[in-house]
Amino acid sequence: MPTTSVSSAQGSGVRMPTWFVPHGGGPCFFMDWNPPYAWNRMGDFLKGLAATLPQRPKAILMVSAHWLESSFDLTGGAAPELIYDYHGFPPHTYELKYPAPGESQLAARIAALLGQAGLPSKVNPSRGFDHGMFIPLMLMFPDADIPVVQLSLNSNLDPQIHLQLGQALTTLRDERVLIVGSGMSFHNMRGYGDPRFGPISDEFDGWLTDAVQAEPEQRHQALIDWAEAPSARMSHPPRAEEHLLPLMVVAGAASADKGQRVFSDRVMETTLSAFSFG
Repeated sequence: MPTTSVSSAQGSGVRMPTWFVPHGGGPCFFMDWNPPYAWNRMGDFLKGLAATLPQRPKAILMVSAHWLESSFDLTGGAAPELIYDYHGFPPHTYELKYPAPGESQLAARIAALLGQAGLPSKVNPSRGFDHGMFIPLMLMFPDADIPVVQLSLNSNLDPQIHLQLGQALTTLRDERVLIVGSGMSFHNMRGYGDPRFGPISDEFDGWLTDAVQAEPEQRHQALIDWAEAPSARMSHPPRAEEHLLPLMVVAGAASADKGQRVFSDRVMETTLSAFSFG
């Protein structure tokens, strides 16, 4: 499938926002659930996001909670396969398709930007797209006709490094690259479905919303120190905070732009939210 080089968008005067979106539970939007309406509002939110953009993206950079490496790795293939990295779901969910093209030039450009920032990275031409990428994008951009590069998290789970990662990517927004962090604002597997975690998730979500909506300098420091927040470690257990780190990346890429909570819902007894910057 032919694609337009991202660099051709430079000077367009269009700056893309950055997004942190919840990707739900496995392939939850494409199967029956109990209760049946559990993920409906989140699914409707994701389906409506593209209409809020100032212009169609030239490409998407997706940061998924489901890819951790010792460096910041990038997909570099022309047509990455899907990785069905969820378990115990109905057979048809392992046949879902999202044939979005890759974009090797964008991957190389991102690697160069990270190198300039002193952040080790490499392009992996054989890596596929995991469900943190294709499940939300199937709702957000169902035609799968926008090139996508997926970027890993660093397995050190350092929030400051991930903010710096985002800061190194800021210029891509002026090239009509949409930077999306795919994770969950609450991700304690023991808490889902347990009403005792409702107030816990509420407390952390309130703090997180205030942090995101603060002035950028204050926002960045709060996110670096997120583990000290009320109910933080009950919402993201130690060494399992990978679902929060994509937020650090998109907040860093937001630079001086303000952030806001754009969606929140009670799902499986916990509060889950989405945030937008710019």
